[in-house]
Amino acid sequence: MSSYLISNVSVVGAAPTDVLIRDGVVAAVGAGLDAPEATVVDGTGLVALPGLVDLHTHLREPGREDAETVESGSRAAALGGYTAVCAMANTSPVADTAGVVEQVWRLGREAGLVDVQPVGAVTVGLAGEHLAELGAMADSAARVRIFSDDGHCVADPRLMRRALEYVKAFDGIIAQHAEEPRLTEGAQMHEGEVSTRLGLTGWPAVAEEAIIARDVLLAEHVGSRLHVCHVSTAGSVEVLRQAKARGVRVTAEVTPHHLLLTDSRAETYDPVYKVNPPLRTAADVAALRAALVEGVIDIVATDHAPHAVEDKECEWAYARPGMLGLETALSIALDVLGPQWDLIAERMSRTPARIAGLEGHGLDPAPGVPANLTLVDPAARRTIEPAELASRSRNTPYARMTLPGRIVATFLRGEPTVLDGKALK
Repeated sequence: MSSYLISNVSVVGAAPTDVLIRDGVVAAVGAGLDAPEATVVDGTGLVALPGLVDLHTHLREPGREDAETVESGSRAAALGGYTAVCAMANTSPVADTAGVVEQVWRLGREAGLVDVQPVGAVTVGLAGEHLAELGAMADSAARVRIFSDDGHCVADPRLMRRALEYVKAFDGIIAQHAEEPRLTEGAQMHEGEVSTRLGLTGWPAVAEEAIIARDVLLAEHVGSRLHVCHVSTAGSVEVLRQAKARGVRVTAEVTPHHLLLTDSRAETYDPVYKVNPPLRTAADVAALRAALVEGVIDIVATDHAPHAVEDKECEWAYARPGMLGLETALSIALDVLGPQWDLIAERMSRTPARIAGLEGHGLDPAPGVPANLTLVDPAARRTIEPAELASRSRNTPYARMTLPGRIVATFLRGEPTVLDGKALK
């Protein structure tokens, strides 16, 4: 295997040092390292972070390869500084059997750009009626540990309880898309002042908060692990805070777009801003940011949701909800949090890797650990041009926005997948 010497780099914001990578692991960290056989990567002005980990990625394959493939999504992830992503189950066919999750897992291995960990469906066909083959998926080559009907809520409380009980046997996680469907029928955006003015059917905050409140009680009763996808309201934060204070085994994520954008974007009627859950108010954004810093919200997850042109460039009411996120997530985190490198590493690498049980990921560069890391130029600023993104889709809400930070390099087990900001595959 190749050897690389990253010189004069700041490891998670510390004083500049050298990092030697050899045989897939970090061989040494220290000033003045000498390795004549190694390829030198100049790390001056750069920050080395543990490779980012995303618990919520839609790769669309199998079924919607026109929007994204495992390979194209993996390339986007690597360019965003990720070394591992969890691929959601709402593919076609749905990832509700061992065969489908193994297919996604193998496609990820063939692409070789990031570790692709499939997420299994909770219910057959995401229909919310019968449990999927949770045990078979857990025992498959993909070793699925996270299960989610994301895009659909497991609305039946009895079924949700059974799912929580089932996965407890192998320390699995149910990741809930918190949306009471009877409160969101026909909803087009956040229910509030803007929706009233625009005449669009509203998606009330309580539709999310009620399901989270129910599910933390179920998880507490069962003693199982619950993960809440894309938290979007201040009320949800309070429910989570109280649950964590009681010791409930619940974790939660927030997306970059819910940390930055508000429902006022819908005033343009540009469908790129249509997402589920919807963009909320400025007060919600402030509460989410504070909760992320506090740790009530555990991680940043992209909810990277590519869509083909015909599914987005249409009338608002007919547009599919979702936004791209993998290639811009770290920049949004920098914009929102500033250069709090340890906090960014915790929320975007260490904690998501720990939640998902991804061995070898989420570890700071140190002697003996797998060399899964990313190099960031915090001084760089870049203007987002949709046509330059690696994703097959173009539905980024950050088009032509200038954002801080640039991924210079990404290493997966010691081999670069990105160098000088360019994907190597």
